[in-house]
Amino acid sequence: MTDLERFFRRLVSNLASTDPARLHRPLPLTDIQHSIVPYRVNRRALQVETSEDYELVLLRLCAGEEGLVRTEPEEARARFAEEVRSSNPDLDVLHRYENVVVTLRSEPLAEALGPRPELAYAPPDPEPEPALPDLSDVEEDEFSEPEIASPPEPDPHCLYCGGALPGNRTIKFCPHCGQNQTLAECPRCRSELEPGWRHCVNCGAAVAEG
Repeated sequence: MTDLERFFRRLVSNLASTDPARLHRPLPLTDIQHSIVPYRVNRRALQVETSEDYELVLLRLCAGEEGLVRTEPEEARARFAEEVRSSNPDLDVLHRYENVVVTLRSEPLAEALGPRPELAYAPPDPEPEPALPDLSDVEEDEFSEPEIASPPEPDPHCLYCGGALPGNRTIKFCPHCGQNQTLAECPRCRSELEPGWRHCVNCGAAVAEG
């Protein structure tokens, strides 16, 4: 399995387990990076060592390599492909285009789903029209605001090994692998920093050690 296939299958798997209808809809590139297949949570499954490795695979995927996805607008896809062919790809190009969307191609999608091919061809469920209640026989004082249950908070997990963390206390280090769970930020552009970095990969600013 190539690194592109591994990334594509992880993308399909994460969507199939959380929101299968999105398998057939255009996916904003920013959603893929930050919520569907974020680097910190998926890097072990993707077998990438650094955020640069992650972004290079994502750049190749969006450039149309191996025909796994369709990227729009075409201008962005062509620019991504140009950088992929370069001897020193500029990974910042992923952040320079607004409104870039990626659509999963049907044949690779069906193959990635494996024993669940029905998800590959089932169209997304339409949004139901809200039914209007019959208010003709309802007294004015019978109206009341419905109680809306808050969605459950997701269980916290380690940013490195994925192990479950205690949810009832502040966690600074993972009890499973010992990694620091505190996210550092670049003092200039506020991008997330990896442990041990001396410079920000987004703006190049020097990062104080310790």
